[in-house]
Amino acid sequence: MKIGFVGLGKMGGKMVERLLNHGHEVVVYNLTQMEIDEAVSKGAIASTGLEDMVNKLQGRRLIWLMVPAGLPVEDNVAQLLNLLGKDDIIVDGGNSYWRASVERGNLIAQKGIHYIDCGTSGGVWGLQNGYCLMYGGNKEACDFAEPIFKSLAPENGYIRCGESGSGHMVKMIHNGIEYGMMQAYAEGFEIMKKSPYDVDLAKISRVWMQGSVVRSWLLELIGNALESNEELDGIKPYVSDSGEGRWTVQTAIDFDVPAHVITSSLFARFESRESDSYAYKLLSALRNQFGGHAIKTE
Repeated sequence: MKIGFVGLGKMGGKMVERLLNHGHEVVVYNLTQMEIDEAVSKGAIASTGLEDMVNKLQGRRLIWLMVPAGLPVEDNVAQLLNLLGKDDIIVDGGNSYWRASVERGNLIAQKGIHYIDCGTSGGVWGLQNGYCLMYGGNKEACDFAEPIFKSLAPENGYIRCGESGSGHMVKMIHNGIEYGMMQAYAEGFEIMKKSPYDVDLAKISRVWMQGSVVRSWLLELIGNALESNEELDGIKPYVSDSGEGRWTVQTAIDFDVPAHVITSSLFARFESRESDSYAYKLLSALRNQFGGHAIKTE
């Protein structure tokens, strides 16, 4: 299948590589040339901009946006609406706010173009493990794009959640749950760290991966982080949030859902910016492990 792909950052570039490995023809564009050159070296086709990309796609066009939420998405969509034709497809694979995706889907549909909001999970490890995909939009358009979803995802790792907005809503909740899980792990490991026992935390995380009810990929990544730096030297206890946790809490309020754990974990991230805690250092290290998010160093 031939696809246009916009945005070759820490996730987008790896997604293009996975698509190429599965035999798809990928036309790429990025704001900076270095990432385009890297993708071309792996078999992608370069384009000089969105118009050039559209011209290099024949038949029904499918363009995947992997750019930050907000203005970057809006700008790309606005340009594409003047370049694409009836029944062409735009996929927003970033973490856009789901209510904005509903509005965007309605706007795009007025042009006869389809919009698919696709929550994408897998971080910097997706090239190897595949990306879990949660998407929403017109069913026929989603079915047309399924070969792309199937190549990007591991087996049974993609699902159409409903109409426009549903994919980004499900991904938002996914990330809100992730906040709570990470917070619980970080607090538990800090309790063990401050106990009177000389506990090998990296080994504990590995043991817990063997049959424990708390085993998870996040726990595996904690082990990776601690094996190289158990004291977490050089890492500031500053934990950023990228928006999805806030959106989840706001949506919980809108739906009258008492989301105590997710709300507390979001507020804990705010607290981390004014404290000195092993737990918050571990949270920062863990975000770097799965998503390549920057660490603030001391």
